[in-house]
Amino acid sequence: MSVILSAATFLPPFSPSWILAALLFISAFFFLRRPPKRKIRIPSPPTLPLIGNLHQLGPLAHRSMRTLSAKHGPVMLLYFGPIPTVVVSSPAAAEDVMKTNDHAFSSRPDTSLADRLFYGARDIALSKYGEYWRRVRRICVVHLLSPKRVHSFRFVRAEEASRLVSTVRCACAASSPVNVTELISAFTCDVLCRVLFGKKGEGGGRAELSLHTHVVEAVGGSFPMRDFSPWLAWLDWLSGLDAKVKKASSDFDAFVEKILKSEHESDRIIFSDDHDARRTDMVDVLLSLRNDSSDSLSRESIKAVILDMFTAGTDTTNTTIDWAMAELIRHPKTMAKAQEEIRQIVGWKEEVGEETVQGMPYLKAVIKETLRLHPPAPILFPRESMEDARVLGYHVPKGTRMVVNAWAIGRDPASWEEAEEFRPERFLNSKSFDFKGLDFEFIPFGSGRRGCPGIDFAIVTTGLALATLLYHFDWELPEGVKEEEMDMTESPGFSLKRKSNLILVSKPMNH
Repeated sequence: MSVILSAATFLPPFSPSWILAALLFISAFFFLRRPPKRKIRIPSPPTLPLIGNLHQLGPLAHRSMRTLSAKHGPVMLLYFGPIPTVVVSSPAAAEDVMKTNDHAFSSRPDTSLADRLFYGARDIALSKYGEYWRRVRRICVVHLLSPKRVHSFRFVRAEEASRLVSTVRCACAASSPVNVTELISAFTCDVLCRVLFGKKGEGGGRAELSLHTHVVEAVGGSFPMRDFSPWLAWLDWLSGLDAKVKKASSDFDAFVEKILKSEHESDRIIFSDDHDARRTDMVDVLLSLRNDSSDSLSRESIKAVILDMFTAGTDTTNTTIDWAMAELIRHPKTMAKAQEEIRQIVGWKEEVGEETVQGMPYLKAVIKETLRLHPPAPILFPRESMEDARVLGYHVPKGTRMVVNAWAIGRDPASWEEAEEFRPERFLNSKSFDFKGLDFEFIPFGSGRRGCPGIDFAIVTTGLALATLLYHFDWELPEGVKEEEMDMTESPGFSLKRKSNLILVSKPMNH
């Protein structure tokens, strides 16, 4: 008993502060010894050896991905062969990728198609993030696609819109149906030929360049097996893909070289911002910058940028106008409302001016609704993480590929009422969505550092062409074809085109 009492005299008093300090010490000890929190695995469907989830992607990959995401969530891990690829399909997940972690996901993965078609990925869209990409983008934003430069080419768009009207009038006089798909393709190709090369119509090599571009688009929408597993590269040879890629690359290179040598370098123009756009095209601008140490580009880089701008420029306008006209034909009341606005604002003028189009809110809503349902690139260009990041709480390691399903996001029922319906009024009665990628429910041109730099050019060209067609003509389906019977099937490929051509009957408006 005495021993116990003597020991007790050396124990500290059990005051509340002492007890609290002891508890804090014990808690800290066990916390520090606790193993790190386990990283939450991204949901993923079962895979097959060698091919991963490739067998689950049908010809329309954006639809297949949405179906898989409905089961596995808005952040989903797929394996393209052995390559891990995260697919995001919700506005919140897209915001994490293109805003919260924009820098982390600003690079592009290596692909054999980018190397072989775009001169070693020297273009804007596919080059890796770094000093070269920043320089190329700066050149495009400052010298080629600035608001001032876009406005300077208004005469090109106006003249080609006038030619568009003349072509349709000829069809009306002959009582012939109009192939709207081919008509718009010719219009956009002519506009881009003149803006890029300074050559009109057929003289600018429209047919030749259009053919090259279609081949590049078709090949670009394929899945080379060498990108998923090098030892499967022989399948690309066996399928004929290697031969198609080689021919597409050599044909386009020969075409551009001919233009550079015979029509630009032989008669160089020193470019300045005040130079008359009627005598200066974008190739002149690019060649003039070769002596600028800060903004100079190699010859191969110039050709890569030309191909990039032509394919992106024609695709955006072609597909948007074609889908818009198809949707308007299927919704006669909507078309009548759009035409009423256009004709009331334009009045009895012979031409529709670009400045006038800016004051047409319903037409803008039609274009936005078309882009929501039918974005030109349903799956945005893949990104690659340059560092570890988190998307909706999921850990994404460095080097992971990231894919944003813009088509699924535009049809997300959590963001849009009657998401599958064509209702332009939604853009009049709700918050003001823009095209710049600031609203992640609506990202047809992407967002962040890797967003499309040609938005202004694409939208002004689309608006002018669509307003011109709706102002001058009334449109209907050929006799015997009903709206509900229209073929709205999507065509496989990188861009979201309609599978069949849009054939309509036009009637000129009486002035």
